[in-house]
This record gives sequence, C-alpha cells and structure tokens, in this order.
Amino acid sequence: MKKLSILLSICLLSFLTKAQTMTVAQQDSAFVRENYVKTQFKIAMRDGVKLFTNVYTPKDASTTNQYPIVMQRTCYDVAPYGKDDYPKMLYYSRYMMREKFIFVEQDVRGRWMSEGIWTNMTPQIDNKTNKTDVDESSDTYDTIDWMIKNIPNNNGKVGQYGISYPGYYTVTGALSGHPALKAASPQAPVSDFYFDDFHHNGAFTVGYGLTFPVFGVQHPKPMTDSWYDDKYPKVTSLDGFDWYKSMTPLKNFTKLYSDNFFWQETINHPNYDEFWQKRNILPHLKNVKNLPAMMLVGGWFDAEDVTGPLNIYKTIEKNNANAYNTLVMGPFGHGDWARERGHSMHSNIYFGDSVATYFQKNMELKFFKHFLKESGDGKTGLPEAYLFDTGKKEWREFSEYPVKKAQKVDFYLNPDGKIVTGTVGKGFSEYVSDPAKPVPYTEDPKQITGFTPRNYMSEDQRFAGRRTDVLVFETDILTADMTLGGEIMANLKISTTGTDADFFVKLIDVYPGDEKNSLYTPKNITLGGYQQMVRSEVMRSRFRNSFSMPQPLIANKKTDVNFRLQDVLHTFKKGHKIMIQVQSTAFPLFDINPQKYVENIYKANEADFIKATQRIYGDSKITVEVLK
Repeated sequence: MKKLSILLSICLLSFLTKAQTMTVAQQDSAFVRENYVKTQFKIAMRDGVKLFTNVYTPKDASTTNQYPIVMQRTCYDVAPYGKDDYPKMLYYSRYMMREKFIFVEQDVRGRWMSEGIWTNMTPQIDNKTNKTDVDESSDTYDTIDWMIKNIPNNNGKVGQYGISYPGYYTVTGALSGHPALKAASPQAPVSDFYFDDFHHNGAFTVGYGLTFPVFGVQHPKPMTDSWYDDKYPKVTSLDGFDWYKSMTPLKNFTKLYSDNFFWQETINHPNYDEFWQKRNILPHLKNVKNLPAMMLVGGWFDAEDVTGPLNIYKTIEKNNANAYNTLVMGPFGHGDWARERGHSMHSNIYFGDSVATYFQKNMELKFFKHFLKESGDGKTGLPEAYLFDTGKKEWREFSEYPVKKAQKVDFYLNPDGKIVTGTVGKGFSEYVSDPAKPVPYTEDPKQITGFTPRNYMSEDQRFAGRRTDVLVFETDILTADMTLGGEIMANLKISTTGTDADFFVKLIDVYPGDEKNSLYTPKNITLGGYQQMVRSEVMRSRFRNSFSMPQPLIANKKTDVNFRLQDVLHTFKKGHKIMIQVQSTAFPLFDINPQKYVENIYKANEADFIKATQRIYGDSKITVEVLK
C-alpha cells in the first residue's frame, strides 16, 4: 500500500510538473480537446439556403447535465473546418470556455462554407410575409429553432455574442424574436455602415480603402479558402502617407476596384441615401418583442466602431422601457477586451494591469451565467453602465447613462487661443488649408499602412499643434479635477473662401511638463507635456443641414456647422490643461475635401482641389457634460 501511495505521488508530481511547463495557450488548447466534442451541420434556412455550422458540446453533457448554447454568427470564417480539427480556444475567454457551454459558430449566408448571396449589412425586414423575406434576423431565428430541437442535451436557452461585424449579427439576432434567445452581447457592433465605419459625418475613412476586397467580392461557391486575397491593392511604399497621397483623388481607387461591387456601391452613393439608410439597424430597435437581455460592449479608443455600442444602447434604452440593457465601455481599441496583454495600453498610455481579464471575469461571464444558467431574473449585481474613466484610469459604475444630472458647460474658442467659459469671444481665428499639404493624423508612418487606424485615438498631438494650419485653444492650468462624462457637441461658426470644407475637432488632455513616464511608456515617448487626444470627430460641411441632401457653402459667409463628437468619460486632473484643436484635414485617416463643391467627391478631379482660408469665430463653442 505504501509503494502504491509513493507511485501515485510520483505520478501526480509528474503531472503537475508537466502542467506547469505548458504555456497558457497550450493549456487552453488541451482543455478544448479534452472537454469538448465537435460536430458539423448545414442548417437549412426557410428559403432553402444552408448555413455551415460548427458545434462544440461538452463531453459530460447528458440528459441530467444539460448546457445552454452560446452562438457566434460571422462573415469572417469559423475555421478550423476539418471535422477532427479543433480551435485553440472556444469563445475568446477561457473563463467562458471553462464554465462550459455548447459553443456554436456559423458562417453567415454567402460566406465561406455557407450557401447564398452575400450582402453587406443585410437590410432588416420588420414584417415578413413569406419564405423569401429573409434577413439576418430570420437566419438567426431559423438557426436557434433548429439547434434547440436537434442539438442533444441543451437546456433550451441560447446566448449570442460577436465583435465588430459579428456584433451587428448579434443585434439582428436580438431582433429575431425567438423565445429561446435569453442573452445577447453585441461587442463593438456596427449600427450603421455609413456612419460607424466607412464615413464619419460624410468624410470617407481612407484607411478602410484596403478592406474593400473583404466586403466587395462574392465567393463563387462554399469554400474554406479565401477567394479575395489576390484582390488587395499592392501598397508600393512603406510610408503610408505617401501611398495614400498617390491614391488622391479618390477616383484613383476605382482603378484598383473596378470589379469590386461594394466600392461601386460606395462611390455611387456618396450621400446618406436610401441605400445606406436601409443598412441602419437603429430604427428597428423600438418596442422589440422578446428582446433578450443585452450587454453592449465597446472601447473608448475603438477607431472602427466606438459609436455602435453607444448608439445601440441609447436607442434600446429610450424605446424599450422594460428591457434589461447594460453598457460596458473600457480603455480598449477595437476588440482589445478579447485578448489579455497583461499591461493594458492604448498607444503610449498605460491604463492598468489585466483590464481585459477583469471585464471577462466580472462582467461578461457574470452576465451569461445569470441569464443562461441561473435564474435569469435580471438581478445580476451588474450596474446599468460600467464605464472606464480614461483620465483617472479606473472603472466607474453608473445607475443611468447618460447621467441626467451632468452639468452642461460651453467651451468658447476665443481668438486669443484661450478656452473661455464665461463670455463669448469676439473676432475670429483663421488658417489656410492646402489640400496638397494635408495635416497628418499621426506621426507614425507604419500605422498608416494598416487596414484600419488603431492607435491615433490617444496619441500625442504636439506634432499637429505646431503647424500653422491647426488652431489651438487651451484652458489655464486646472486647479481641480474636472470629469467630462457623456456627450460632446461642437457648434462651430465658420466661414471659408471655398464652397466646401471639413472641420476636424480634437479634445486633448495636456500633461504637465514634469509628468514622469510610467514603467510601460515606450522609450521613444516623453509624457512630460504630452497632448493626449481624448476624443475627436470630423464634419463635412456640405452635410451640415442634411446627410442625404448636401449643399455648398457660400464663400465668405458666416455659417453654423454643428456636429457631435463621440461620448467620453475622462477626468482632466489638477495640474493638467484642456486643449481643443481645429483643423481641416486629418490625412489619411479621412479623405481630403477638394474645398470646391463638387457633386461627388469620389469622382473629383485634381483640378477641383483648391486652397482655402478657414475662419473659426469666437462664438464657436464645444459643449461638454461635467460630472460632479
């Protein structure tokens, strides 16, 4: 007996030693294979189209040990496709994976191994009358209905999640009305393809110019390999600024994308017309029947979809009085809550350790467990809004959002370069905007060559403020902390010598000159005097009155140009200053406005681009919401 005990001890020690030598990723991969079994299906939709679906069921599932289903529907692939091939992770959270659910992943119609025709942001059909009325909501309904009836040992409850485009599919899934769908977490969801991604207030997001092969090439048949890789443009310069400059005017992209259906749709619909309006999910989020519990998730520094979670949360909150509806906004770039890097950084700013893990364990897991495995009565212990203060670098809980008691404060842009709150400034500030020499949006040429910009939303803005075509306004040194929390509105009073113009407004936190670097600040960065961009937005003036019916400006006439910047939660600390910068170009984040009105900027010629003198009058203001 003693020998057996010793032998068992040796075996246990050997097992523990082996486990300790395995990396976390290896442990996750081993956990998937040891605890889940994979099956594959082609699920028929109501119109006969079959959607490819991978199902991973816990091996200990039984008639007495049933599990809820957690599903992701995606246009990006559900690889690996081999029936005996397993992914290294299920979900993106090891906490969800180890909690154990039946995980389902599905290719949406027209993508990868699914049948059908691919449509960007499939228009929602609220009142379906026959089997040919299909959209992403009906596909979700049909999938859930099939799963509940055909996947063994499920407990009759379904959750759905997705990041970015799959976040949009999660929103449309919430509109399916299937009673088994109990919880949905749209994360960085697209809410409106015109405003969230490819345009900002009418200005084209040039950095997306490389993404059109993903969205604008139909696959010839269900397949496991990418069918669009050879359609990407050949970037001929390591300096992204120079390469995108060679693609100006935008008609130069047409030479690359003559057979790309989404590019053709984009250039033929430069305004927010019916084509784009049908791809806006927000109008459909009113009085929704069988709306599941919702957890909207986003990042304050999400360069792609920061507006989606905010707008969807607010629309549901306003139009569905009894809905369980929560909002989480962290110090993340696009989807960064799905990957733990230890020291949470965005650009050059350190926000704390294990912030993604905190979200995954204390918010997301808690949400899905409650509604799929527990009572589901809505008493989750989670707040209405869990928001990260990017100035104090800490999570804050809110019982409502936006905060009704927030104080609106007007920051007037005084011509002497001061931000004033008591009196309206007289006169104006002015600068010359030259389309041939646009203001870069970043100092990092490598960032510009990426698919989409990621780091610029918290980068140092000193490089821009030193240019003569950028106006700078700032407060005195703050004598107390000031927390801005909520919406930001720019009310500019402008005039221009041209007949069209863009205005890019930046809200900036100016650090003291003696600010010390953190342990994780990159070696080439100095935080002393750092001008951290907190929030920004651009406005194309032709759309100042209507995004569907543009109008030229009248040269030299004082004109109102009003627009919203995205929401914020940021404490400007004592000893810091608040700065606002105004400029007319941020290239190649956004395309260059010719500054001479043309009917369609996508089809503008080089001769249409002219210099213009822009004036910002002293009664221009930025309205913020201050929390006590």
